[in-house]
Amino acid sequence: MSNSPLDKAADAFASELAQWRAERGLSKKQLAAEMGFDPSYVSHVEGRRHRPTEDFAKRAEAVLDAGGAIWARFHDYDELRRLPRMPPAPGREAVTAEHWSPRGTGLVVEQEVARLSYEEGVYRCSVRRWLYNAGPEPVTRYPARVSVDRYPSDATRSNRYYREHPLTWDELKLSAVCGEDPGEPMNWHPLHDRDSFKEIWLLFENDQTRFPLYPGRRTTIEYSYHLGNDKWGQWFQRSVRMPTRRLSVRLEFPASLQPTVWGVQTSLTAESVPLRTPLTQSIDGDRVSFEWSTDSPPLYTRYRLEWRFRGAGPQPGADLHLYRRASEWMASLGIIQRGADLLRQPTRPVELPDEEPVARDTVSRLLTALDRVGDLHTFGKGVGLAASQLGLSWSVAVVQPPEEGAEPIVLLNPRVVAASAETDEQYEGCLSFFDVRGLVRRPLRLEVEHSTATGTRLITVFEQGLARLVGHEIDHLEGRLYVDRMAPGAVLVPVEEYLGIGDPWRY
Repeated sequence: MSNSPLDKAADAFASELAQWRAERGLSKKQLAAEMGFDPSYVSHVEGRRHRPTEDFAKRAEAVLDAGGAIWARFHDYDELRRLPRMPPAPGREAVTAEHWSPRGTGLVVEQEVARLSYEEGVYRCSVRRWLYNAGPEPVTRYPARVSVDRYPSDATRSNRYYREHPLTWDELKLSAVCGEDPGEPMNWHPLHDRDSFKEIWLLFENDQTRFPLYPGRRTTIEYSYHLGNDKWGQWFQRSVRMPTRRLSVRLEFPASLQPTVWGVQTSLTAESVPLRTPLTQSIDGDRVSFEWSTDSPPLYTRYRLEWRFRGAGPQPGADLHLYRRASEWMASLGIIQRGADLLRQPTRPVELPDEEPVARDTVSRLLTALDRVGDLHTFGKGVGLAASQLGLSWSVAVVQPPEEGAEPIVLLNPRVVAASAETDEQYEGCLSFFDVRGLVRRPLRLEVEHSTATGTRLITVFEQGLARLVGHEIDHLEGRLYVDRMAPGAVLVPVEEYLGIGDPWRY
């Protein structure tokens, strides 16, 4: 295997392609058929015998629904492929296409300082770079990227989340400035606009003037943006795509969250390994900072810092009762708790198709809430949420089956039209009073009439665990709680004493 950066970039594309093909469960032949390519061509690209083309990359991205990852790897490769070799500036080493930089330049990052702070659910990021133009041409633009991943260990879930809740330019509030205080504001324009990442050109110009970086000159640029923790994910990554002499990262968090931070680095030819230089920690009043830096980082290396908040409550998969009352966590996510009048009031049907936007908005809000709940707890039995639990009066509910990767079940104006005489008794929980569990008898089979968003009525049969989940949510829409179905004299079990946390129902 060649050691040139161009070959490494092609290898990275092939690896990304193979990873996503495996993720989607497709053979090379199946992928080729869906892309409209000959199977041997797919095999040759994955085997590093053929280089990718733009058409191939676009089709692979579309078929594998990779959230922009495959296209990003092709973009890295294509930038290298198109860059010409350049003669050296007097007294300086030649800068060639082996260095990733804007086309026709020999730009060097003398120092990069990236800062990320977190406060009250919002992440604020600023990246400052000291630039030197070692090439023969003026630099008029600079590339920057914002990438997010809410669920980095679950690509399917993350892709679905950003399809439904795409990253937007408006929420980023991106701004950039060139030069020292006060500096010149920089205009920018989009390069790539994807659901989970954005790429831009920062322009060395604004509406009043232009200020190109000429050969042999230095300047600083700084860009900043902010984003809520519902979109971010608990990681921050820096990628070395230009010759860089020093790279520094600073993370700042409230000390009350008791953050713990660690990091890894990867390259085109090596798996993730711990950072080779340590993080340092300092406390200043109610804030805690973590700093890390490295000198002369290799090109195409990625440095990734990750963290968790030990003082903020449960991490994904943890038992809620180990932290504080589980109902308090659910209430903090906007889920109405037992005792509220709305939980006892029947919801009203959505008039479909006239009120289709209302139905879609309600479903989106329910799925968003379930994603947040999923960050706090692992639901081995599946989970559901009704509109009334969010304070909404519509007859809408969603159910997330327990199987990995299963699509959520959307229930619009549902009603039970038939139920089996055969029943069973299992423990149930409810997000509106999650501190306890109760033994509830339900039918093993339900026939449910419900609507599509366009108003078409359907009848769907649900059995065993899904029948229980769906029946639970339909009860909510009718103003009924599971305690109403418990046997007389039955008692609720505190979650601390319940032994079935995270386990599926058994049939």
